[in-house]
Amino acid sequence: MNFVTYAVPFFLLLILFELSWGVLKEKNTYRINDSLNSLSLGLLSIVTKFVFLNVGLLVFSKIEASHAIWTFRQDSYAHWLLGILLYDFLYYWYHRVSHERQFFWGSHVVHHQSEDYNLSTALRQTSTSFLTTWVFFIPCFFLGMPIYMYVSIASAHLVYQFWVHTQHIPKLGVFEWFFVTPSNHRVHHAQNADYIDKNFGGLLIVWDRLFGTFEEEQEDQAPIYGIRTPLKSWNPLWANIHIYANMASDAWRAKNWMDKARVFWARTGWQPSDVAKNYPREKSDLE
Repeated sequence: MNFVTYAVPFFLLLILFELSWGVLKEKNTYRINDSLNSLSLGLLSIVTKFVFLNVGLLVFSKIEASHAIWTFRQDSYAHWLLGILLYDFLYYWYHRVSHERQFFWGSHVVHHQSEDYNLSTALRQTSTSFLTTWVFFIPCFFLGMPIYMYVSIASAHLVYQFWVHTQHIPKLGVFEWFFVTPSNHRVHHAQNADYIDKNFGGLLIVWDRLFGTFEEEQEDQAPIYGIRTPLKSWNPLWANIHIYANMASDAWRAKNWMDKARVFWARTGWQPSDVAKNYPREKSDLE
């Protein structure tokens, strides 16, 4: 079951509620242009998913049918729990790699471009996930996870992440130790030096604590949202391809052939030395 389909009306109602609450409390976190841009990116993402959905599902179905080494039972609560833990663990690594490697960042960057942080930001989704995302979840199908179980878990996982995109909910005590919350996800969306590339979990924050990528939100350091090289555009198509365009440009300008190839798989933000010298990227002034 795809829970996202049923959740969309509630998403829109909660966005209106958060907007009204912010205005009432004189702490409005919305701008019309930014929110409309996030919504347009969400709609574009839905369209591309309809077009390219079969790419991942064809691979998943083939693996499940011919190469599964085990079988998840849909009538077992224990198997559903195991499936959730497996999916969330793989999501952590997908999410982390999507920040640490340029090719994957090119797809994921869409979700981080907004310099605002509110529930509409959660709807700001990439349209190029068919290039990258599904690859990380192939282990689910080698272990025999049925397509129905996978779609149910993945969509519920996405629905859970909606509510953490808000500035109006403070820290939640002991809940912060185990689950992704608005507080630790605000850190994830920040570009502050102490916060950047932290808190990659989708449901559980314990993976970040285990693998050394956790950072707590500090009262004396407000998150600065957005990406280090600002997008400076409301064009949803450019939002989806600008990192890929930058990589192609760097590869073209680099003189060393090894650097040309390395551009696509290097750590996020890396440029060949000659390109960085002649064509430096503008970074946000966080001061």
